[in-house]
Amino acid sequence: GTTTLQTKAEAGVYQLWIDAATMAKGDEFIIRVYEIVKPAGGTKRLFSQWSLQGVQTENFVTPTFILLYGWEMTIAKIAGTDRAFDASIRKVA
Repeated sequence: GTTTLQTKAEAGVYQLWIDAATMAKGDEFIIRVYEIVKPAGGTKRLFSQWSLQGVQTENFVTPTFILLYGWEMTIAKIAGTDRAFDASIRKVA
């Protein structure tokens, strides 16, 4: 299934950090980021995604994004075993 890490409409500069050290051989997860382009009546659409596969020994860190009108970050299992991850979404103050 898919886990939504955060859904917000708060403007800011954000970066996602994930400690995926619990992953094992055969696991695959997709991280996705969605954003609405216009402020009123826009549709949330995918704009960036990454695949994590197999054993992970480093933290996964996205680039920073300027997010405005309504955004969402998700992680979805594609293959392997369900895993629990430590994650944080960091906002530039």
